[in-house]
Order: sequence, then C-alpha cells, then structure tokens
Amino acid sequence: MKKCLLISGAVLTSLFSLAQGNSTKNDPAALKVLNSVSAKFKSYKTVQANFAYKVENAAGKVLSNKTGTILMKGTSYKLTFNGLEVYCNGMTVWSYDKTAKEVTVNNLDISAGTITPQKLFSDFYDKDFYSLLKGESKVGAKTLQEIQMTPLDKSKSFHSVILLIDKAAQSIYSTKVMEKDGNRFSYTVSSMKANVAATDEAFVFDPKKFPGVTVEDLR
Repeated sequence: MKKCLLISGAVLTSLFSLAQGNSTKNDPAALKVLNSVSAKFKSYKTVQANFAYKVENAAGKVLSNKTGTILMKGTSYKLTFNGLEVYCNGMTVWSYDKTAKEVTVNNLDISAGTITPQKLFSDFYDKDFYSLLKGESKVGAKTLQEIQMTPLDKSKSFHSVILLIDKAAQSIYSTKVMEKDGNRFSYTVSSMKANVAATDEAFVFDPKKFPGVTVEDLR
C-alpha cells in the first residue's frame, strides 16, 4: 500500500505543489477560462467523476492505462483508484489497500501545500504556472479549449502541463503532464455529475464493514 501511496503522491505533488509564484504573468484569456472553471466547480454541492489515467513513454507507447472514480463534497472526498480506496471527511484520511486488507489512518494536513482532489479541479493554476490559451479543437460534439501551463519553478521534472477544458460545461476534460525525459501521463474525465446525493458517512472508513482489515493508526 505504501508504494501505491508514494506513486500517487509523487504524481499529484509534482503537478500541484502550490509554491508561491508570480500570477501576473498569466495570459488574461487563459486565466479567464480557468477562473470560470474554478467558479463553476465551487458552485456544486457534490461532484462525482470517473476518470482514466494513462502513462506513455517518449515514443508514444502506452505503459499504463487505469481508471478510477472520485466523489467530492466540500472538503470531503472518496477516491477509488488501482486497488486503493481513500476516504477523507475533511479532518481524517483513511487509505485502504483492498489487496493487502490494510488501512492507514492519518490526520489531514491542512497546510497551504496540501494536495486534495478538489484542488485538481480548482485553485491550482494562479501561483505555480504561466498559462497560455492556445486555441480550440473538437472531440466528438465537445469544443475543447487548450491551455498550456509552464511551471515557474524550472527545477520541476516536467516542462509543461496541457489542460483541455470543455468549453460548454466549463470543466476540465483532461490534464496531460509533459516530463522533461519525454514521458507523459494524463488524466481524462470520462464522465462527471454534479449535486449527486452523498451522505457524510460516505467519506468515513468504517472498519466494521471490512472484516479482517488491519488498521494502522498514525495520528
């Protein structure tokens, strides 16, 4: 389980580490689009999304192709990905490895640099990157706006992030990270529903429902 957590954490942290930067360099047109996406996301009470995660090498060969789901409500979320279920009620995080039947419990880090799924949909772009609106393209019936994001911190392992925004829905369609070694990985949202019913209990791991699970409480 720790390996899965390290891989997921490294991916998310490398993308959105929220270092302080100069947001005034952003392309106003790109920033307008991103602000609209963030505002639309924050207007929802809950969000449920299915996504695909793909890793490619420099030659374009697919090295990994996985799918996952995320349910978000305020600061709470439940993430299911690659045999791992992560529950968070805004204060505590339970990371459940279904194969190992182990759950690790931690307090949620509430510092400014904490990475949460909510930050992948909003508030990640204004301090870390120079953003540029590149144009529009069509995927089926969708009109997608392409935004190229270049990290201000040149020590990052990637040289750019490509966002595709569903123009009509004002939501992120995909995120592709272009690494300096030529590899790239991407998240594509296959479906998203807003304001679905979700109780607070959905974001809490209840060991009574998982007989035989080992609990490692690190709080």
